[in-house]
Parts: sequence; C-alpha cells; structure tokens
Amino acid sequence: MAHRHELTDYEKGQIEGRSGMMSHAEIGRELGRPRRTVSSFLQRLHERESKENIPRPGRPRKTTKSDDRYLIRTAELDTDQPLKELRNATNLGISIQTIRQRLREVGIRKWVAKKRALLTKDQAKQRYRWAVERRHWTRDNFALMLFSDETLFKKNNDARRKRVFRRQNKTEKYAPQNIQGQIKGPGVSQMIWGCFIGDKLGPLVFIDGTVDKHTYIQLLTENLLPFIKLLHENGIHNVIFQQDNTSPHHAKATMDWLKASAEQYAFTITEFPPNSPDLNPIENLWSILKAELYRQYPDTMYLPGSGKAIRTELCNRLNKIWWDIDTDLLNKLIDSMPMRVNAVRKGKGWYTEY
Repeated sequence: MAHRHELTDYEKGQIEGRSGMMSHAEIGRELGRPRRTVSSFLQRLHERESKENIPRPGRPRKTTKSDDRYLIRTAELDTDQPLKELRNATNLGISIQTIRQRLREVGIRKWVAKKRALLTKDQAKQRYRWAVERRHWTRDNFALMLFSDETLFKKNNDARRKRVFRRQNKTEKYAPQNIQGQIKGPGVSQMIWGCFIGDKLGPLVFIDGTVDKHTYIQLLTENLLPFIKLLHENGIHNVIFQQDNTSPHHAKATMDWLKASAEQYAFTITEFPPNSPDLNPIENLWSILKAELYRQYPDTMYLPGSGKAIRTELCNRLNKIWWDIDTDLLNKLIDSMPMRVNAVRKGKGWYTEY
C-alpha cells in the first residue's frame, strides 16, 4: 500500500479557499493531490467544522507549535541561510530533514534566487514615485512612449541549456552527442542600439567601439530624429522619448542636445528611474533577439574568420531577426506596461516579476 501523506495546514487552507470557486477535481490537479483526498477533507471540514486531524497512534511529533513558529520566523528573517545554519541558529535539536519538512508544511522551500538589477533604497523610492505618477496611464499613453536601449551581443554567449536523453552513467554522460561545447576566450562581440514605439520597430544600429556622449549624440542624430520625423509623417504625434540613466545618456552635452532636438522635432523626454529594466519592454526584445540568434543560426558561436568578418555576419543575422519581429509581440509588450507599473507600485519600488 502506498504511504499516505497527511494534508498540511497550508494545503488545507489552499483547498478551503478554492472550494467555492473550483471543482474538487480542479483543486486536486492544481495542488497535485488526488480528487478523493480533496473531497474527503472538505467533507470532514463540513461535518466537524474543524480542519484538525483526529489524533492517531504513531511516533510523537518532535516539535511543538511554538517551535514551528520560531523555526519559520528564523528562516524568513534570513532567507538565504543554509539549512545547517538554520538548524544551529534555532537549536531545536532536530535534523535538517525535519527542518525541511516543517518548512514544507507551510509552503516554504529552498528556491534559486531570481537575478535582478541591484536596487538601493533611494532607487526603489524613485521607481515607486515614477510608478505612482503614472498609475492612471492607460495602454494608449504607453503606446506613445518610444523605448530605447543598447545591448551587447557576443558570438559565444548562448544562454540556452542543452537537455539530452541519456541513462545515468558516466559513459553516456560524457558521450560527444550529450555534451554542450564551450569555447574559451572573450570571443567577438557587437554593441547595438534599438528602439520601438507602439507596434512599430525603429532602426537597429550597430555601434563600433564603446558609447560615449559624442557617439551617442551622433547615433541619435542619424537614427532617432529621422525615425521621429517618419512617425509624424504617419500621423503619430506626442512622442515620449525614453532612455535609461547611463552616463552617456545623461551627460550635460547629451541633455542639452536632446532638449533642443525635442523642441525642434516636437517630442518630449521622460525621466526614467534607475536600474529599471522591468519598466523598459525593449529588454524583452533583446532577450528574444539573443535567443533567436542561436535558434535560427546554431553555428553562430563557431563562426570562422576575422573579428571584422564575424561582426559583419552577426549584424546581418541580427538585422534579419529584428525586422522579422511580429507586431503582435510589440502590442503584447505595450499591453503589459500598466501591469508593470502597478507591480512596481505594489512592491513599493522594489523587484517585480518582469
């Protein structure tokens, strides 16, 4: 007979909370529990008016409810501490396995921490203020925002993980067909700048060398201004130009040029909070561009030739992928902006899922 696992208090709460909106089978599928278990619990809850299990003989529980609360509170105070340190800090005389079980009873497990741009308290305040000021903005407002950014593409920077079918032995583990090759060295890279507004892609610009205030002003002169002029010719006005807070973008010479150009070409410049890639949907386009580069051209990391020849081929491939981006995707990114702003506001300026 299969070993039965009692419902934890957390699971009981999950079932009870969903019982008025979902069928027993739907609850079971969502929580990974058999439908019969869900139905039995809800029947007992109705009959006894209590979620507590009836005591049954067996090995006594090693911790009290007070111990459990102390353990959970200590874990939540320092979320990245190893289980061994948590055991030493609580000094409850229980094993790591028991600690792991008590945390799982309330839905807590060890997860890989998500990576995000590091925020300070002041930056979080600026993000929160920016979001509050735009809490009433609709999709139509964000559709007039011209999002821009730079990113660096590397020849041998495929972030995808190769997954293979094999048996659990060293012979198959190290077989050539089951290995994801890596190339040492810095490789060849290409800096690019791009922008988009609403469902319209702007130019994709390939930059030689690094970006300083002079190259940035030249880039905007040759690419941003003609694009804004084209937007006006197509009946799109009241454009709001967005850029992040890197030094070349906010140098005095750059800002003076932008203000003069904004007046001449009838667009506005928005202040943008620092370290906020989650508020700039062009970051999603960069991720897609990088993924598609290696999906459509799996030989990218093995391109032969000189650095110049490789960069030329990278530019050709990236340019094709860029102009193949579908308008539906751009619309979905704009649709997400009110939700992104709301997430920053709800998080008081701290990290979001975007």
